[in-house]
Amino acid sequence: MDISVYRPGELSSADRAAWTALQSKAHLNGSPELANPFLSPEFALAVGRTRRGVRIAVVREEGEPAAFFPFQRTAAGVGRAVGLGVSDCQGLVHRPGFAWDAQDLLRACGLAVWEFDHLVEGQAPFEAEASGTFPSPVMDVDQGYDSYLRQLRGQSPKFTRTTLAKERRLGRDAGEVRYVHDERDPAALHTLMRWKSAQYRRTGRSDRFAHPWINQLVHQLHHTRSQPFAGVLSMLYADGRPVAAHFGLRTERVLACWFPAYDPAFARYSPGLVLHLRMAEAAAADGIAYLDLGRGQKEYKDSLKTRELLVSEGWVTRRHPVALGHRARRAPVRALRNAVLSRPELFEPADRILKRMGKIRSRR
Repeated sequence: MDISVYRPGELSSADRAAWTALQSKAHLNGSPELANPFLSPEFALAVGRTRRGVRIAVVREEGEPAAFFPFQRTAAGVGRAVGLGVSDCQGLVHRPGFAWDAQDLLRACGLAVWEFDHLVEGQAPFEAEASGTFPSPVMDVDQGYDSYLRQLRGQSPKFTRTTLAKERRLGRDAGEVRYVHDERDPAALHTLMRWKSAQYRRTGRSDRFAHPWINQLVHQLHHTRSQPFAGVLSMLYADGRPVAAHFGLRTERVLACWFPAYDPAFARYSPGLVLHLRMAEAAAADGIAYLDLGRGQKEYKDSLKTRELLVSEGWVTRRHPVALGHRARRAPVRALRNAVLSRPELFEPADRILKRMGKIRSRR
């Protein structure tokens, strides 16, 4: 097994094509999760244009690429998943039956530790040191939108009936409802980002779009078009006015949901839910197998999902003082956050406080 490490710009077109081919065949080979767009070369390269330290390890067997491992590292050898903090799927993309040793891989990459928080399921060498596993709900549309809607009606009849009724009411009250699955207008993307920033502030959360690199990353990905990867901006309009939006990433068979938002003036119509149903319909028509809603406990995800994938968080470490120090700093923070998120008696008061603080800041 031969491991070579490249800067993003050094990756050859042949290697990129081999990486894409592994993802395209993932569904046929029984590992559909590896087809997630966050594991695509396009995502790693885009992060590499906005963040320092992005590297890609190519593992070859008998001269042929067998696996690709994107990561970020510091000069001290602290490694993180590419785009950690905004990436909803992480890991090593590999051909069927490929086995690897995590310690050997880290050593070849010059890493003392590699941190992840959305590790794709089935990566046993990395999962061995995972500190927690969490559900990532999905919407299955591989049998068509009508089949998905029948399943949704069966498991959540009131939710489905109410959401469809709200869409009709939106059309009666605000004007013709129009859906655009792949909106290319940059102004529409700016509208989404403005809504999302306001939502972050309103709910007391950290505004991701206050970070220039995330802004740059999203703009780059919105303009990225390759086969089969693309950034997809979906918009819901009422009488020509945008009321809900979503920006995500797609590959041949997976649409990864990423940044949803809506105009609060239309909140009573649940435009975000209406938008997700329209997205599911368009994705099914486009050959998508499922929409990955991403890790995180949200009521709307529970209402829309058909099943759940599992993702893990944790660290892979070598016996190295840098690894020990990094883990000692990060572990208590992650443990506290997960304890709050997993216990309603802790999360609900904390959520109320954050929202109250957000309202105070928004009045200033």
